[in-house]
Amino acid sequence: MRIVQIIPGSGGTFYCQNCLRDMDITTALRAQGHDVLVVPLYLPLTAGDANVADGRIFYSAVGTYVKHQYPRLARIMPGAFLRMLETQAVLRMAAKFSSSTRAAGLADLTVSMLRGEEGRQADELENLVAWLRDDAGSRPDVICLSNCLLLGLARRLKAVLGVPVVCWLQDEHVWVDAMPPDESAQVWQAMHERAADVDAFISVSHAYAKRMSAKLAVPPERIRTIHMGVDPKAYRQADPDRKPRTIGFLSRLAEGEGFGRFVEAFILLHRDPRFADVRLSATGGVAGRGTYVKKQWKRLRDAGLADLAEIEPNLFQTDRASFLEKLMLLSVPVPGGEAFGTYVIEAMSAGVPVIEPPVGAYSEIFAQAGCGVSCASEKPEDLVAAWAALLEDSAKRKQEIKAGHDAVARYFNLNRMARETAGFYRELCK
Repeated sequence: MRIVQIIPGSGGTFYCQNCLRDMDITTALRAQGHDVLVVPLYLPLTAGDANVADGRIFYSAVGTYVKHQYPRLARIMPGAFLRMLETQAVLRMAAKFSSSTRAAGLADLTVSMLRGEEGRQADELENLVAWLRDDAGSRPDVICLSNCLLLGLARRLKAVLGVPVVCWLQDEHVWVDAMPPDESAQVWQAMHERAADVDAFISVSHAYAKRMSAKLAVPPERIRTIHMGVDPKAYRQADPDRKPRTIGFLSRLAEGEGFGRFVEAFILLHRDPRFADVRLSATGGVAGRGTYVKKQWKRLRDAGLADLAEIEPNLFQTDRASFLEKLMLLSVPVPGGEAFGTYVIEAMSAGVPVIEPPVGAYSEIFAQAGCGVSCASEKPEDLVAAWAALLEDSAKRKQEIKAGHDAVARYFNLNRMARETAGFYRELCK
């Protein structure tokens, strides 16, 4: 099967679960014999390598922003200057700042992108469609969009290429709901209007499928749930009794991901002398100038715990396996939970027990895995109670480790995810 995977590049500068999913599923589908062409938009897929889709990046982030925000200026700019904005050097530089991009102020551009052939980026859309039709090799069997913010591409892709278009669903609400309410409403409305242009959606959890079915007014039968998977061979096994005892956080180091709540729980834990040796380790990318992370460092210093903390933003990109290997447990208390939470099954694969509040897809993952510890709520004091109990219970930790390892081998792996995905694509192509 020939599959075109259209992915918004992040430049590899932050822990993006959607990006990990897209590249992992691409690798797994190729390993199973499918021909997958990855087409990046906006930025390179990693900070240093954009050698995908013949080295091209469509909707160049810098050029698209300039053309949208300053259309009159763009019309009089020399063509050579506009082309320079699309060079790898400029995009790699832009990628360094991509983790600081804020949704607020970008609603107009987002809505314009969702309008597709009716938006200001219509010429970019035609370039993409023409390239896929004329220069990308044989006609694809199916086209997959990484998320709902790309729905504006679907109508023209279907009209010109005449193949099914599928769209993944994962955490779109994080971006859209960060906008002011009136702007957020505009984006949700635009996505609702364009949802009819795709043949089907794939959600990473039943919980998120239900949420997006309501938000987009899409009938539940048009959404297939395919749980995420990881490569078990990519992780080394943690020692259940390793010293020093370390609690880990693997996600964006931001308020919206619950990092401040995690730090507060760590400080509360140290009020109990039984846990005087317990360390904190966190990675996942820093937004903006790192002001929020600096604030958390100050809280740790004020509590006299800075020497017991390690916050290394770049480990998520360079060596997540080593990061997970040194943990005794992982906890990422995202307010309201997530569409999935890839770090949960990454930890299970590495033999690290997971503690999460009963929100989002966490309970769904735990039920399928047959392991995972649910704390009473997202409150720091409830996190502390669950952390303390598991830190003191070696037998329970070993039980969680075995069950998590078995769950990844049995179900939460890339081979199963790729088989289900390819099978769904074949259904759509009949």
